[in-house]
Amino acid sequence: MTATAAVDRLPRHAVLADAVPGAWARDAALVLAGALLTALCAQITIPFRPVPMTAQTLAVGLVGATLGVRRGTLAMALYVVLGFVFPVYADGTSGISTLWSASGGYLIGFVLATAAIGWLAERGADRRVLTAFVAFVTAQLLIFIPGVAVLHAVIGGPWSTAIHSGFTVFILGGLVKAAAGGLILPSAWRLVRRAEGR
Repeated sequence: MTATAAVDRLPRHAVLADAVPGAWARDAALVLAGALLTALCAQITIPFRPVPMTAQTLAVGLVGATLGVRRGTLAMALYVVLGFVFPVYADGTSGISTLWSASGGYLIGFVLATAAIGWLAERGADRRVLTAFVAFVTAQLLIFIPGVAVLHAVIGGPWSTAIHSGFTVFILGGLVKAAAGGLILPSAWRLVRRAEGR
């Protein structure tokens, strides 16, 4: 049996959203809430070096980890679609043309990252600080792969320029957000267990 097959046989763990009672209506509300949280965090900019840091990718990770693969991916896809009409992208931008701009690859990456961290959370990676941190780092790398690829296609020039402008300058901020996510998720689980009397 391959390592991938062994992981796929692991039982699905509950994610944080499963602590909320309900079924279809709950899931619909959580998907909408995940999209709106991402939209809100996209407008939060923190002065940081070498580039300002937004809370957007932190929201991507939190939405995926708390909602799981299916709901998290739907929430992020909804966020992307909402941005076709409403100014929910970073800096209040919007429009379907954004998908074909230098930012388009990152939007695609958001959906991939949400699915990946949701999959990891369903296997318990969000329960401990170290594994939650690694899950966040993994998700953020998945944002940058299509992000840098589309950025290179749009701006042209050498790959080194796209990698520097679209990835390298964001590494430190990404690690800060991964550390924050690594602390937030296990803390949230402790609160859930305390509320359930465990």
